[in-house]
Amino acid sequence: MVKREFLFLGAPASGKGTQTNQLSDETGLPHVDTGSLLRAEIANKTPEGLEAKQHIDQGRLAPAELVAKIIEKRLMAEDAQKGFILDGYPRSIEQAELLNGILGRVDKGSESVFKVFYFEMPFDNLMDRIIYRRSCPKCGKIYNEKFFPPQKKGICDVCQVELTQRKDDTEEVAKVRFETYFEQTAPLIEYYRKKGVLYVIDANGTIDEVHERLLKEVNK
Repeated sequence: MVKREFLFLGAPASGKGTQTNQLSDETGLPHVDTGSLLRAEIANKTPEGLEAKQHIDQGRLAPAELVAKIIEKRLMAEDAQKGFILDGYPRSIEQAELLNGILGRVDKGSESVFKVFYFEMPFDNLMDRIIYRRSCPKCGKIYNEKFFPPQKKGICDVCQVELTQRKDDTEEVAKVRFETYFEQTAPLIEYYRKKGVLYVIDANGTIDEVHERLLKEVNK
C-alpha cells in the first residue's frame, strides 16, 4: 500500500479549505488542520496542549518545535496510516524543514507519495472574495455580494434573515492577513517547486471546476 500524503497551500480566501474537506470526504484521508489540532490539544489538557496554552495566553505563538511535536503525534495516529491531508502547516521554511524530519519518521518502512497543491489566484480576486463575503447567522450559508449574491440583496435565500459580515472580512484586516501570508508562507511555493513536488491549481471558478482540476493532479 502506498501512503498518499497531501499538503495544501494557498492564500486566505483561495478556497483551499473547501477543497480539503471535499477531498477528505472522497478519499477517507484525515484532514489535519493545525489550528483545530492545537485547540483540541489545549481543550484535552495534554502535556503539549498545556505548554501551548502558556505561550498563547501570554500573546505568543506556540514554538515551532512544539507544534511539530503535536503534528507528528497526529500523523502517527491509526487513521493516518494510509495518508493524510495537511492544511495550515507548514507556514514557514523552518516548519517545512521540521516537517521533513517528521515525514522521515512517520513514513519509516513504508512507501509514500508526497504532493503539495498550491491554489493560485490573483490578489484582486482574493481581496474581492473576502470583502464581499457575507454569511447567514442562522444556517451558515456563505454568499459573495459580487460573485455569488443572494436572490434578495443582504438576505439569506434559505432562512430569509439578514446576512452578516465577519469582523475580519474588511479590506484593512485582509491586507494585514495577506502581508503575513506573503512574507511567511509564500516562500514555501518556491521551496516545494525546487523539490519537484509542487502542483499548481487554478483556484478561479466554481467549487466543482476547481475540484476537477485538483483531482486530475491527485490521480496523476
